[in-house]
Amino acid sequence: GDWTPRIWTLFLAVCSVGIGGTFQYGYNISIINAPTQHIHKFLNETWHSRYGTELSPSILTLLWSVIASIFSLGGLCGAHIGGTVAIRLGRKRALLMNNFLAILASILMGVSFPTGLFELLMVGRFLIGMNTGIGLCVQPLYLGEVSPKNLRGGMVMGSSIFLTGGILTGQVIGLRELLGGEKYWPLLLSSSCFPAFAQLLFLPWFPESPRYLLIDRADEIKCLKALKRFHGPARYQLELEDIQKERIALNGEKPRKPWQLFIDRSIKWQLITVIFMTMGQQLSGINAIYFYASYIFKEAGIPAEKIPYVTLGTGACECLTALTCGLLIDYMGRRFLIIGGYCLMAFWCIMLTLSLTYQEASPWAPYLSMASLFAFILSFGLGPGGITNTLTAELFTQSSRPAAYMVAGSVSWLSFFIIGMLFPFIVNGLKQYCFVVFLLECSLVASFLFFIIPETKNKSFLEIKREFHKLNFGGSSKEYEGELCERSHLSNEF
Repeated sequence: GDWTPRIWTLFLAVCSVGIGGTFQYGYNISIINAPTQHIHKFLNETWHSRYGTELSPSILTLLWSVIASIFSLGGLCGAHIGGTVAIRLGRKRALLMNNFLAILASILMGVSFPTGLFELLMVGRFLIGMNTGIGLCVQPLYLGEVSPKNLRGGMVMGSSIFLTGGILTGQVIGLRELLGGEKYWPLLLSSSCFPAFAQLLFLPWFPESPRYLLIDRADEIKCLKALKRFHGPARYQLELEDIQKERIALNGEKPRKPWQLFIDRSIKWQLITVIFMTMGQQLSGINAIYFYASYIFKEAGIPAEKIPYVTLGTGACECLTALTCGLLIDYMGRRFLIIGGYCLMAFWCIMLTLSLTYQEASPWAPYLSMASLFAFILSFGLGPGGITNTLTAELFTQSSRPAAYMVAGSVSWLSFFIIGMLFPFIVNGLKQYCFVVFLLECSLVASFLFFIIPETKNKSFLEIKREFHKLNFGGSSKEYEGELCERSHLSNEF
């Protein structure tokens, strides 16, 4: 009987954390697509009224790229301070304070149109980026720390589900009938204050992470209260023992700083793998497909007024695959899904290039290019989309994990920024052959992962570390086991 209310509490906790965390990220990536033309017009008019000259196309492309991409520079800053804020203020307070950034950003973006200052639009995009950068860092920390072991996978996948839900919501609200019209784009961009208000309303009802309270704050009374809320009066004792053990084990090792990971030989290949996977995920062409989906659909010959509805399909598609991946990840294994995902993506890049090349030549080509586009998104969601984050958690032990997330976050945002700045120029230069670039990238990542990563399903963190020992030190894993045995003999003698 005590199990049901507790599942309910955990579910609501995921929702109230997700709405101001990964939901904001997905939402703000996708709402920028709808008002592209209106913002171009706004930039042209502002420039003309200010300087009395026409805005040249190359400067227009540059300004637009900055508005779309400065978001990711904000995210980069957020990723850098997220971990520190979570340690200083606590997970819950960090998430709550973070919403004020989103509200400030909304005000600035809303005001930019009536005042005719497009610079405010850039500042607002930067701040909302910073908000999502902090959210993407703190949210998995909070969820991972409050969830019981048997539900951890599902709760962490909750992040991906909210992210794709955010993308979908942004696409729906960006429809012309709602806020996508020319009059309403400032409202559309400032609508990201609503998820922030929602989190400020709901999150205070949930306790702080019990692990943080006991290990970082040494506050046993609050920790017990929180545990009873999350785990029910019958089960909280087990969870408390777990946290006590962790507290004792961490007695020796402080959480590491990101730069300390680069000099430790025992995690060399894990770090290389995470950096490679994260870059691979961002540069695989998936952001390109989202940033410029309407461009591809226009090339595919879909009439302009139908495009937003087709884009909705892509969002719904990714939302479904996030759910599917959550169900398959423990059944089919990480390695199979992520390598398979990249191989399929490489294949769909070939199909996209071919179909866009023979666009005029045959009546079926536009439909093939759309099908390939959707297939690409499905392959991404099943493989790299959901699994990169899970593997980041699994390849490291407790003391290196937060630092690994900071490194991965920084790499991720940097790659996101680079692709946002370069893609308009790549498309203008290469036209449909831009997907050849992504084809090469996906094949490269697939072959790298094929040779490097072991299957991590159902393995303890130490077993995974043992698999990497051969790569890191060039010896066999037998030596590593010997070393472990010696250590345990020594500690037994003490």
